[in-house]
This record gives sequence, structure tokens and C-alpha cells, in this order.
Amino acid sequence: MTSVIERLRGDTPAFSVEFFPPRDEADEAILWRSIRELEPFDPAYMSITYGAGGSSRDGTIRNIARAATETTLVPMAHLTAVDHSVAELRNVIGWYAAVGVRNILALRGDPPGDVYGDWVAHPQGLTYAEELVELVRSLGDFCVGVSAFPYGHPRSANLEADTHFLVRKLRAGADFAIAQLFFEPEDFLRLRDRVAATGCEAVMIPGIMPLTTPRTLRTTIKLSGASAPRSLLDRLEPLAGDAKAFRAEGIDVVTELGERLLAEGVPNLHFYTFNRSKATREVVNRLGLVPARA
Repeated sequence: MTSVIERLRGDTPAFSVEFFPPRDEADEAILWRSIRELEPFDPAYMSITYGAGGSSRDGTIRNIARAATETTLVPMAHLTAVDHSVAELRNVIGWYAAVGVRNILALRGDPPGDVYGDWVAHPQGLTYAEELVELVRSLGDFCVGVSAFPYGHPRSANLEADTHFLVRKLRAGADFAIAQLFFEPEDFLRLRDRVAATGCEAVMIPGIMPLTTPRTLRTTIKLSGASAPRSLLDRLEPLAGDAKAFRAEGIDVVTELGERLLAEGVPNLHFYTFNRSKATREVVNRLGLVPARA
């Protein structure tokens, strides 16, 4: 099984895509339509998130296995420590390996029901993502990624402390980090510079969401944990009543973001798809990130 890092060592920039586990059969059909539509575009890898609820976890495991066995894509499974004992985590990791998934994004995860609530570890579980990285590494030849926060994790005292803990996760055995959503290229580039200044050479990947509707803009603001810059709001808010114009401008915004990041040598753009493919296909086409056959 090809690793994420191997896919990122190519001569040209690449992109990757992230999906959510389906809630029901109708959702699963939508998910797989999007996966099949993006498969010919040859993303560097694809991932499916891992929710706190049992059914969501089951959907992640089932569909990442299907991607590993039924597509040409390189799958990366998300894994969190939420409500899992170490024994349960070992079982999930072993199951991933058994179906050919060798890439894992190791996350502590958010408290169920309230992402800003107090974190309570499973009595026989883990407390930090760093520990999960070490566990995955101890169980086989996995390529491991972690999350990063351009504006700092909500629980970090400041950016210096946040960088310290990010680097600890990377040095625990992670090969790369995927940054949460941000608004301007400099927000990610400063994160990359902070990590590089510590002497850590792990690959940093920006996470991007196409801004196709006012809802996706609100979601980006919420997930980023920061206020949107006035310049962005001035471009998009006046178009909130015109769906077509908002979408067109939002695609322009994200394309410009991608162009600047690629110009700065970023090796991969990671797209949050919301289980839809059209906007991501448009942006990666405009950025020249698709093979000729697509």
C-alpha cells in the first residue's frame, strides 16, 4: 500500500480530499458518487473522518475499507482516542492494517456533544494525540499524520505553546500535519515557518474548503476558531442573496488562496469536500492539479 508521504514526494504539487462517514444509505450513495467522480482526478490520497458516535465510526471503517479494496485511491483512515480503550484502539488499527490501510491520521478528538467541553479520557484510554501517534507507530509500518491549527488550538495558551505541542506530536512519529481551516495564505505560511524554526522538517499541508454558499463560509469561520478578515467578508457577504454570484466569487477566493500556497512551495492542498465533488473538481482544474486523462 502506497503511503501518503510517498505520494507527496512527486515532482509536481498534488491535492487530496476528505469525506465524512455517511449517516444512512442515501448518504452513502452520495459519498460514493463523489468518490467515483474524484477518482479519475488522481488525488494524492483520500480520507474519511472518524466521529465520536459508534455508527459514525462504523461508517468510517466500512467505507475506508471499501476505498482500499474497490478503488485506485490511496486511503487514509482517521482515528481518535475518544471513548476508546487502548485495547479497542489496537483492534481498530489492526483491522485497518488487515484491509490494506497503512495511512492513519491520529487525532485526540473532541469531547462528544461539545467540542469545547472538558476532555475526559477513557479510563483505559489515551489523553493526548502524541500517545496515539506512538501507539500506531508501535503496531506496524504505518504512515501517520496529525492535525495542526494555524490560529492555535482553542486550548493552547498561545501560539508558542501550540507550536511546542504540535512539534511533540510530529517528533513522536508523525510524518505530516494537516492544518485546520484558515482564511489567508499567510495564516498557514506562518504556521509552517513556526514549525520549521524548531528544526522539525515534517510536511505541513493546508486544509481548504470551497466557499460555495453562505453556510460553508459560516462553517469555515466556526471550524477555524478565528474571525474572518474584513476583506473576505466584503467580497462575499454582499452576494449572500445571489447563490450563483456567491458561488462564483467563493470559488475565485479559494482558487486565489491555492495559487498563493502553491507558489510558496506547498506540496499538497487538502480539500474538505462535504461529500460533494463538483466545487473541488473546479478548483483543482483551475489550479492545474489534475492529470491530463481527467
